[in-house]
Amino acid sequence: MVVSPRYLNGTSADKNFAGAYDVDRRIKVPCFGGEQEVGFFHEYKKGVDWVFVDHPSYHRPGNLYGDSHGAFGDNQFRFTLLCHAACEAPLVLPLGGYTYGEKCLFLVNDWHASLVPVLLASKYRPFGIYKDARSILVIHNLAHQGVEPAASFKNLGLPSEWYGALEWVFPTWARTHALDTGEAVNILKGAIVTADRILTVSKGYAWEITTVEGGYGLNELLSSRRIVLNGIVNGIDVTEWDPSSDEHISFHYSADDLSGKARCKTALQQELGLPIRPECPLIGFIGRLDYQKGIDLIRWAIPELMEDNVQFVMLGSGDPLYEDWMRAAEKTYRDKFRGWVGFNVPISHRITAGCDILLMPSGFEPCGLNQLYAMRYGTVPVVHATGGLRDTVENFNPYAGDGSGEGTGWTFSPLTKESMLEALRTAIMTYRDHKSTWEALMRRGMQRDFTWETAAIHYEQVFEWACIDPPYIT
Repeated sequence: MVVSPRYLNGTSADKNFAGAYDVDRRIKVPCFGGEQEVGFFHEYKKGVDWVFVDHPSYHRPGNLYGDSHGAFGDNQFRFTLLCHAACEAPLVLPLGGYTYGEKCLFLVNDWHASLVPVLLASKYRPFGIYKDARSILVIHNLAHQGVEPAASFKNLGLPSEWYGALEWVFPTWARTHALDTGEAVNILKGAIVTADRILTVSKGYAWEITTVEGGYGLNELLSSRRIVLNGIVNGIDVTEWDPSSDEHISFHYSADDLSGKARCKTALQQELGLPIRPECPLIGFIGRLDYQKGIDLIRWAIPELMEDNVQFVMLGSGDPLYEDWMRAAEKTYRDKFRGWVGFNVPISHRITAGCDILLMPSGFEPCGLNQLYAMRYGTVPVVHATGGLRDTVENFNPYAGDGSGEGTGWTFSPLTKESMLEALRTAIMTYRDHKSTWEALMRRGMQRDFTWETAAIHYEQVFEWACIDPPYIT
């Protein structure tokens, strides 16, 4: 059973499901000083039981986690309800005509679902329920941990003796005032302590979170559980992201016939109002405009990069500082730079298809998807060697393979403007002066297998490992 906030009622990414059904059953769950009533509604589709949780707190404008004013103040409450409901659903709902029962596996995603393994260990197993169940925590981004004041522990519906599993103390420098004791509860920590196995979304990130630099205070705890910690790269939807049939691009192409790629570039330049110059390397960036994504490096590098014969297009939204900078850069470099503030799915497909190079200078990137889309579309990635970017982009080596070369892009390290510019200039030089080498780079990327079918095989292996060992309790 996959437990994720992505499927909360009214906010699912799949609008065919969210809010489309009458509530099948209502139950009361003990949390937040009393009982809260939640509703379930269920749909069986494509061989999968979809269960949505209904509660008034899920019906509001905004996204899953907040709105234009920031994160919702009651997120701990909302996700606590989700976790309690997830634990009850296999016991009470006739999914596919029968209840799943106690022998099941919970795949919980990030802190929002992290109370599930804690509830299994503290509320159910001591009473002989879910003794054969297993839980696997999937960490997509360790920076978000669900930390709240220590006083909120009483609201979680956990036995008081389990406070230590979630106990968290901020270092002195991070406290708000002299009388602040720094005491808090950390929901993600509770899952790391109690889950049977732990996954991240790439092998590189599985290692990074055990380091001081990437562990966000949980590195020692994660290191102590290294034996059950694995990384599996996310898959991509190869039906939606397919240059031979993509409905969002004007010209189709494949690894066997790249002619449509150049036509997509011309169409993109025309759409963006850039000079139509097939020989000029077109560099793209798609992503959130925040510090993590390396926007500062791009800002600092643009004046030097614009001195070269290149074009650059950025698509994204986020920090108003970066949005304003994009608008200003477009005015300064009218024939070379375009900044699309906001997010638009069709244009993201057209940028991916029309650009020659995709730049991803992320400070950290647990997995990353844009580099996978780019390679599938024959767009060569230049990325910071971190997390999933390092795992998925093979650094170009022109001397391998008896001189025919190997690799799918360029990785750079350390995370500096100079290092990034060096990698970009090497890519630009290769594009201009070594056409056959560039085409080989494109084709190798397009032929890589990043499907969910491949990722699923690795997940199934971890499921088997989880069921071999007895439930983990400490």
